[in-house]
Amino acid sequence: MTIEIIDRQLRTKGVLYSIKASDKILKILYLSHAIERIKKWGITEEMAAEALILPEEVISGHRNRYIAHRRYGDHLVRAVYEYEGKMPVLVTVYFPYSERYFKGGGIYEDKILG
Repeated sequence: MTIEIIDRQLRTKGVLYSIKASDKILKILYLSHAIERIKKWGITEEMAAEALILPEEVISGHRNRYIAHRRYGDHLVRAVYEYEGKMPVLVTVYFPYSERYFKGGGIYEDKILG
């Protein structure tokens, strides 16, 4: 499955992305902090979206947040998100070595794309 960012709309808290995945259009709010971190780590908006929508694993974080992992070489995109109502909100993202956080895959404590 591939994903494609089809629209971006500026919001007070960040940018609302419309992302086509399979035959569905998903809306995900990237907070301004997350967008800054994407630039800092040198990853792309699409890599963050892939981690959220097509994760290899999702674990529970603090304060009703989830952490989605997707590996790229020796690193992984670690995308921390929560929900506002039913909408996923990307809080922050970073690009550590996968050996530090990757649990082995197949753990899904949440799934944005059913």
